[in-house]
Amino acid sequence: MWNTESDADESFRKKVIWGSAAVVVLGLLGSVYYYKYRGAVPAPPAKIEPPPAAAPAPQAATEPAIRNPVPIPADTKPLPPLQDSDPDVRESLVGVFGGRSISQFLVPENLVRHIVVTVDNLPRKKVATELRPVKPTPGATVTATQGDITTLGSANFERYAPLIKVVRSTDTAVLTNVYFKLYPLFQQSYEDLGYPGQYFNDRLVEVIDDMLRAPDVQGPIELTQPKVFYEYADPKLESLSAGQKLLLRMGPANEAIMKAKLRELRKAIVNRPDEPVTH
Repeated sequence: MWNTESDADESFRKKVIWGSAAVVVLGLLGSVYYYKYRGAVPAPPAKIEPPPAAAPAPQAATEPAIRNPVPIPADTKPLPPLQDSDPDVRESLVGVFGGRSISQFLVPENLVRHIVVTVDNLPRKKVATELRPVKPTPGATVTATQGDITTLGSANFERYAPLIKVVRSTDTAVLTNVYFKLYPLFQQSYEDLGYPGQYFNDRLVEVIDDMLRAPDVQGPIELTQPKVFYEYADPKLESLSAGQKLLLRMGPANEAIMKAKLRELRKAIVNRPDEPVTH
């Protein structure tokens, strides 16, 4: 759509105790038998040494390992509290995209929270439109109809031209440095979202990988309109994640540009830049 001890350990301990007792009893009975029927003096039973204590099982990790740690910039100044971070974040982003682009595209309030929520939702089926950090794309969805077939019109792709222009001109290294500088805010917001002990940068890499797996569809994409909103007529396309469907709506050329920038960003934030991306 658009818009301690385990039961097994206890059992084993009981078996050892009963097994040891059985050995002692059998030894005594054997001695009595030998003394009674053979007339020999029974030797004292051999001392039964307890089995060595088993080494304690290693504790399972309570938190997932961080796969892609974010470096701490040497010249980092103290960050404001998350709830008061909008001015600092906005100023930092202006240094990346320019003041005009920030005013044109970004929602001015709760920037970090909106970015984190949207990033986390992109691999899912829906993204909460009211929590997007980017303003809605101007204009309505452009379609083309021929007979009973409705397709996504090529003119629709032009709606994304201003955004694509900003993306193409963005210096990935500068963007990455700003992201690293502000990272504690993103991490706090991600944990506040309901992921205590989990690492936002690892989630970001997962999201980028999901978007890079979006199919490259050439030619018209057929649509259907079961209710109010358009959907992809192909069930395989409609079942894609929200982020993948967003790339499809941009059109093949814009999708290629976005994927190229996502690959640059991924390479900059992963712990192993040479790690291949699986598509």
